[in-house]
Amino acid sequence: MEPSGVPAEADWRSHRSAVFGAAYRILGSVAEAEDVTQEVWLRAAAADLSGVRDLRAWLVTVAARASYNVLGSARVRRESYVGPWLPEPLLTVPDAAAQVLVDESVSTAMLVVMETLTPAERVALVLHDVFDFPFARIAEVLGSTPAAGRKLASRARARVAAVKERPRASRAETERLLRAFKAAADAGNMAELVELLHPEAVYVADGGGRVTAARRPVHGAGTIALLAVRQIEIRRPDAFQIVEVNGQPALATYRGGELVWLDTVEIADGRITTLRRLANPEKFSHIGHI
Repeated sequence: MEPSGVPAEADWRSHRSAVFGAAYRILGSVAEAEDVTQEVWLRAAAADLSGVRDLRAWLVTVAARASYNVLGSARVRRESYVGPWLPEPLLTVPDAAAQVLVDESVSTAMLVVMETLTPAERVALVLHDVFDFPFARIAEVLGSTPAAGRKLASRARARVAAVKERPRASRAETERLLRAFKAAADAGNMAELVELLHPEAVYVADGGGRVTAARRPVHGAGTIALLAVRQIEIRRPDAFQIVEVNGQPALATYRGGELVWLDTVEIADGRITTLRRLANPEKFSHIGHI
């Protein structure tokens, strides 16, 4: 800490990932988490921090409060969102601009379930289970009591338990299935696509009303396979690459150097059980082009 109480640049750099990580887990949005992170820095720069013993805890607390406020208005916007909502993807390769400690709490599957929680439940769960905050501190953020915070976290934990209990495929298996799915879709090989998909697989697409995308989840291997082939025929992508998103491999598909969609999957017994396709260009502008 500098004598004035303003956080030194080195101190801020060492804690920035925690600030961003708290905001992203609560909000599920890279853009909104970056805005919160900037707000936290400005508040820290204007505050007298000479009496702060735990700078990381202070910064994360401010981030949680700001995120809680943002989430209230964000949920109103998401109620009118066109079609399914998927979280903004977070690049988790070593040289990514916004690095956080990668764990199950930032997986796409977890963030999708987090979206079903109330704002208070999300904050309580993230602060307690990820950042090990005591419920007394959580109560200060939420303007409640420690007992209420404990109930909120418990209720949220029960909701996300199913995601934690699912078997998680290895990176190698995930990448193999993504490449095989892409090759089969490009070739129009329906039989191969059906073989790669679980018979009761689910396809969820997020176009946000910006591009054409299924506005409801699609069920069944045969239907998903047909949809995948038709989308290749319509969009005619010409390149792809495997990127690491939210701690797991994802398939980025391009046309003319522009990202057209990003696929993430859940796998069980060697087959794809859930295919999530993010096609809303507003949500992957930070990923870049090739």
